[in-house]
Amino acid sequence: MLLSRPARALAVSLFTALLAALIPASAAHAESRTVQGGRLDWAIKSSFQGYVTGPIAHGSWGLTGGAATVGGSQFRFHSAQGSYDPGTGAFEAAFAGGVHFTGHRKTDGTNELDLTISRPRVVIQGGRGTLYADMASKAKGSGRMSVTAQVPLADLNLGGIDMRGGGSPVALDGVPATLTTQGAAAFAGYYPAGTQLDPVSLTVDVRAPKQATPSTAPTTAPPAAEPTAKPSTSPSSTATSPSAPASTSTIRTAAVDWGVRRTFREYVTGAIAQGKWTLADGAQDGGALFRFPSGKGTYDAKKQTLDAAFAGSVRFTGAHLDLTLAKVTAKVTGGKGTLAADVTSAGTTTKAVPLVTFTAPDFTPENGLAAVTEAPATLTEGGAKAFGGMYKAGTAMDPVSLAVTVDATAKLPALPDLGSGVTSSSAPTQGPVPSASSVPSPAAASTASTGTYVAIGAGVFLAAALAVFVAVRRRRPGTDTSTD
Repeated sequence: MLLSRPARALAVSLFTALLAALIPASAAHAESRTVQGGRLDWAIKSSFQGYVTGPIAHGSWGLTGGAATVGGSQFRFHSAQGSYDPGTGAFEAAFAGGVHFTGHRKTDGTNELDLTISRPRVVIQGGRGTLYADMASKAKGSGRMSVTAQVPLADLNLGGIDMRGGGSPVALDGVPATLTTQGAAAFAGYYPAGTQLDPVSLTVDVRAPKQATPSTAPTTAPPAAEPTAKPSTSPSSTATSPSAPASTSTIRTAAVDWGVRRTFREYVTGAIAQGKWTLADGAQDGGALFRFPSGKGTYDAKKQTLDAAFAGSVRFTGAHLDLTLAKVTAKVTGGKGTLAADVTSAGTTTKAVPLVTFTAPDFTPENGLAAVTEAPATLTEGGAKAFGGMYKAGTAMDPVSLAVTVDATAKLPALPDLGSGVTSSSAPTQGPVPSASSVPSPAAASTASTGTYVAIGAGVFLAAALAVFVAVRRRRPGTDTSTD
């Protein structure tokens, strides 16, 4: 039966209201958020680490790109970047840093085992998870070297994990990982596809999309301002302009990054010393390294020389241990550098102790930045005494990175970003694998509001249906409308 014109108008109005009520739910569902900052902890395969450093391979491993160690055998990759959609659970986070394994050294000085795994990336879509990584490996037997970017290295078992509705941080703990077919080939043939790898844990910070703010500009033109004097163009005024490039002999700012020695940090926080380190006076923690900032001094680009002092101090404490390194200085000349510091041990301070030497073959500025990146460092005689004879002179220490800006546009390299709520010496949390939606967050509130909109929409729909029903009844002959 046809509806009357008023009934049709009422129905159209109510259905329009229904659609308007449901639109915010769709918009909230479509919001994608930015992953920025965080870390991934993964031992790759503990038995492989033992094989590399054991009596068969007689090898070792080293960290690259700011990667660190945490706990007994895990590697920590840093500076997560990616995206996360709390509505669908789609997630992607790429991390920086790498691990280089070598072993089975041959008489010619090369290694039969040579494997680098770097830049891991976790992708979760439709309930499936994959860990990708850059792989450089020497094939077992043939010795052929291959380099492949972003190999799907491991399948991640996400059983029981609901990635929807998470907030910040998003954390996954102990996710089982299985070697893929492509991963087995890139792993130099040491393990077949389907091999269980060590579980993966990650924590990343998530930033909600910025909300557009209404313009606060006045609708009418402001009163005319009084004319201002033209800026002076005299040489004295332009010479002090902040945008003018500095002389190449002047350091605008500088920083030195040094982790001292990985095994020393592990000793400090391990079962023997059971200690920690404390940063002061502006020093910063990058996980696998300490940054001593605010460098002041002189730099000569033509001669490639540097003489600079830096802020910050680090103090290592533990059982039978109390060692402070402060007032760090760096000198570079003739392609070689020396890192020195005031050393305080057992209450006695020795000033300007040369700790390590490092190579700096090219220290010319590029785009306003002169940098030495992860230069191999060797312990000096003075350094050996500073560490109480724990290491002999000539011992390889952590590499040194040095950066000097010589113009206003250059910036220092960013520190590794480990995300919120972590210290370099903290072990990864243990426990059951949490659901991403178990963390209360703005995303949870968004999900709740979505449910509210759906409920409102259902109510509007019911009201529309009732209105149409009443209108139809009124159009039927002989129907009593007095009690409708």
